Amino acid sequence: MGFAMFATLKIFSLQIISKVLFLCHSKVMDSNLVFNLLNIVDSTNNYAMAQIHAGLAKHGEAYFAISQTAGKGQRNKHWHSQPGENILFTIVIESPTLFEGVPFLFNAAVSLVCQQFLEQITSERVNIKWPNDLYIRDRKAGGLLIENIFRGKSWNWAGIGIGINVNQTGFPEATRNPISIKHITGLKYDSEHLARQLQQNIVARFDGLADVDEKEIMKLYNEALFAAGKKVTLKHKDEILETTVIRVNPDGQLITSDIVERHFNFGEVEWVVAP
Repeated sequence: MGFAMFATLKIFSLQIISKVLFLCHSKVMDSNLVFNLLNIVDSTNNYAMAQIHAGLAKHGEAYFAISQTAGKGQRNKHWHSQPGENILFTIVIESPTLFEGVPFLFNAAVSLVCQQFLEQITSERVNIKWPNDLYIRDRKAGGLLIENIFRGKSWNWAGIGIGINVNQTGFPEATRNPISIKHITGLKYDSEHLARQLQQNIVARFDGLADVDEKEIMKLYNEALFAAGKKVTLKHKDEILETTVIRVNPDGQLITSDIVERHFNFGEVEWVVAP
């Protein structure tokens, strides 16, 4: 499990935003949703996708790991997590057909549910670092990796891998700018219980959805966009760019500006983080 946009078989504070149905408050647990507790796996995304291929997965089902041996991160990086301290899980969503023509909007909608969920817990502003890392106080608190299964042109399943630093306060030296919920609040949490709440919120977000409000999703995503309006350093191929983040468009392209306006697809550019 881990955290990049649509790494897929086919590429692809207690405040609630009242005007949008992102449902980030705590809900009574839906007994119809299955929550699998796994002691150790290589990756919850790998496990979930195998369950889908075997015909064993149910819509909304979650696979939560105490420990991962090969958690996935952006650009094939490893996701480091101390056993039992954090949220490491994958939720499977069946047939997200409303998003077939606009797959980035699915990614954005899920990212917003997670962003608002973290704001609810921490009472802090949470930003989304394009495409879907979760940042608090300019430090990484978590992220997503969405993997998809297509049959022909039909989008049959999405596996939403989510990792959030909950109780862990010590990280490997190579991990840049990490932060956890405990760092912020000073409190210890039941990671499994938080994951169950987040499962409820994500499934509720998509169940019964009649249409996709592209303008509202992108408005909220860009309001939460990390470093919006700020100059950042990006690596594009072998070139280092000093450029200003403007917004992300509905196709999922990061738009920046310097001497020209630039449009980057996911995978074309890498954030350069100072040591």
